[in-house]
Amino acid sequence: MNAPRAFHVMTKPIGPRCNIDCAYCYYLEKEKLYPDEKKFRMSDAVLEAYVRGLIEAEVKAGVRDVLFAWQGGEPTILGLPYFEKIVATQKRLCPPGVRISNAMQTNGMLLDDAWGAFLARENFLIGISIDGPKPIHDRYRRDRAGRPTFDAVRAGLEVLRRHRVEYNILCTVHRANAGKGKEIYRFLRGLGTPHIQFIPIVERRSASGDLAGAPQVDDAPDNHVTDWSVAPRAYGKFLCDVFDIWHRQDVGRVFVQFFENQIGMWMGYPASLCVFAETCGAALALEHNGDLYACDHYVYPEYRLGNILERDIGEMAWSDEARAFGNAKRDSLTAQCRRCEFRFACNGGCPKHRILRSRDGEAGHNYFCESYTMFFRHAGPKLKSLGMGAG
Repeated sequence: MNAPRAFHVMTKPIGPRCNIDCAYCYYLEKEKLYPDEKKFRMSDAVLEAYVRGLIEAEVKAGVRDVLFAWQGGEPTILGLPYFEKIVATQKRLCPPGVRISNAMQTNGMLLDDAWGAFLARENFLIGISIDGPKPIHDRYRRDRAGRPTFDAVRAGLEVLRRHRVEYNILCTVHRANAGKGKEIYRFLRGLGTPHIQFIPIVERRSASGDLAGAPQVDDAPDNHVTDWSVAPRAYGKFLCDVFDIWHRQDVGRVFVQFFENQIGMWMGYPASLCVFAETCGAALALEHNGDLYACDHYVYPEYRLGNILERDIGEMAWSDEARAFGNAKRDSLTAQCRRCEFRFACNGGCPKHRILRSRDGEAGHNYFCESYTMFFRHAGPKLKSLGMGAG
């Protein structure tokens, strides 16, 4: 087994189950991995094993602040009593000298004052998903009956604000909002938090109609990019437009995760986002039944590391399989990527997005290469200047 290293787990206590049906969600289809499952609810045995195992593994890696990150699907479907049980389990198993914190990503639809009081009392950090003003948000984020969700999300956001829960905004960038970068940023900036995260959306469909699996450095000629995926050039322009407003008005007041990561990388520091790290494999995904996968974007049978009821979570996180998965990101770069002047700031991007051919005709080039190159050429000198100022 490799030497212990800190790792992060995206925990799916309700698996892929969700109360809304976002058109672009890649995780809803994961129900097919568990065709006999009816509840998709993490059992007490799995929860106990997970809390105990993650604490022990992180302490072994020298970490004294242990973060539990709860996602879905939509985790609040489990109900407030379930999360009260989570916190009680953590407190019971937490050894002296260790601090436990919790983060949860939610669509905000089910948040009420009871939730707000609990989240504030237990110091949860909440990520809430909003794609922009109402017409833009409701384009793809609708419930299972096809109804818009924006008003319910805003109500949930008001719960967080009323109870003074710390939260940040996660905004996906897709075909419907990519051309509105300035409008989107100004709107999100006004929602009461200085922390904003942008996630570009690209998925492919296979000939069967299902979303295509993670690429394995091949062309997959029968797979086609979905009509809601953001075009590379459009995403690049989105980043540039947002950066210009942010740089002119909001440096030091609003923290855009992408920009903050890039300032650090232009200063020579390691990436704070796995997307831009040289290697990956330290951001795992845990399904409701205890199955551990190499990455949230690689929840497929071939990337399953094992089950925490059968194998220690640290052992799996530090295994040769996990290490090989992470190193493959670096080792499978195209020649175009290896000789790129911006490799230090990108490292080939997320392997899931390596679905194009390079200029040399080599398979496995990143879909967002044009996006990032456009942004680095536009913002690079200012990123470097901001880094020097911070130093």
